[in-house]
Amino acid sequence: MNALGRLGFAAGTTLAVVHADDIGMSHSANVGAFEALANGPATCGSVMVPCPWFAEAAQWAQDGRDADLGVHLTLNAEYDGYKWGPTAGRTSVPSLVDETGYLYATSRETVKYGSAEDVETELRAQIDTALDAGIDVTHLDSHMGTVFHPKFFDVYLNLARQYRLPLFLPRAVSGEPPVDDELPADDGLGVMEAEGFLIFDSYCADSLSFEPGEGRPHNERRLQNLAPGLNYLICHPAQAGDELSAITDTAHNREFERTFYGGEAGRTALAEAGIETIGMRPLRDLLRSQPANS
Repeated sequence: MNALGRLGFAAGTTLAVVHADDIGMSHSANVGAFEALANGPATCGSVMVPCPWFAEAAQWAQDGRDADLGVHLTLNAEYDGYKWGPTAGRTSVPSLVDETGYLYATSRETVKYGSAEDVETELRAQIDTALDAGIDVTHLDSHMGTVFHPKFFDVYLNLARQYRLPLFLPRAVSGEPPVDDELPADDGLGVMEAEGFLIFDSYCADSLSFEPGEGRPHNERRLQNLAPGLNYLICHPAQAGDELSAITDTAHNREFERTFYGGEAGRTALAEAGIETIGMRPLRDLLRSQPANS
């Protein structure tokens, strides 16, 4: 049975996980993401455990907010002047940090210098820290696609197996992902599917790539381009302000995505496009309802 059928949807349904990335990256990201998750159409999101505002995100997740949150496995600190180091500690994963002790800015640097052993140590520390903080972790995904590189991909798959967590694995990508993004190998997808993990039919990566004033038509096109099947649609909602503008030049994009994926305009656009939505918790429940390695 395909993913739609296993999740209880009819064949031909256009089903989307509407995913808020980068929770914990900043206070503004926390405000925007939790607003979007509370109001919809965003259905779930993931936390960046090494980031400075993770503790706030974890606390908010426990304060009566029934948020569907995974771990945004983070091996990079990509911003100039705003950095973070590894959760496991710099001395525990020395191959993952630059000369200043922060995570590398690019996936290419992490792939070049990082060891798979240190990646496993760090990612396990991130998952355990999220669980210990009281987050009901529903899934795993990858910041900047770094863990999709063949050097690290088996670590990603094995962590999903060991923690019995669904993970972001797409067959195809639409839009233009960031330059560092990798896509997983087809053989890995087949192995995981055979073990009962659901594979996404399509990944819409085209978040943050629009000019001021073009947010609504851009995102409506994203929705129109979704095809029948299980889709993974990312957004980066955050509240505009001095903090966000000091961190990134995509502040206006993130502010728009906060209002669209956390407001009536987005809810209406998905309904008009005939798109059903789902979070990652049902995928976790389905995975855990079957024996491991079945």
